[in-house]
Amino acid sequence: MPEISRDEMGRRVFQLKKEKAVESSIEKIRRSLGAGWDSYTPPDIEILKYILEEMWISLSRGTWEQYSFTRLKKADVDRIIELGKDMKYEKLPVLKAIDEFKSIFSG
Repeated sequence: MPEISRDEMGRRVFQLKKEKAVESSIEKIRRSLGAGWDSYTPPDIEILKYILEEMWISLSRGTWEQYSFTRLKKADVDRIIELGKDMKYEKLPVLKAIDEFKSIFSG
């Protein structure tokens, strides 16, 4: 069995925590939107996953845990997906995307 460095172990743990947090958030969104979730295409869901991963990395755990993904409306999720597209294709700076993401949950 190969020896794993502490750094590698830390990276793996970080990756697993990120994936678990994002999967949980997506499931909460899916359940709260009900039939509205069906309007999203697989690419939309991949973009949603992408931006949630980026936000999980960028925000403090305390801030992330305060967000209520079950309270998001379809319009909020649509906006988050648009932010993800803009961020992924570098039309929007990361810091601006973070601010806009935060505003969705505070407004």
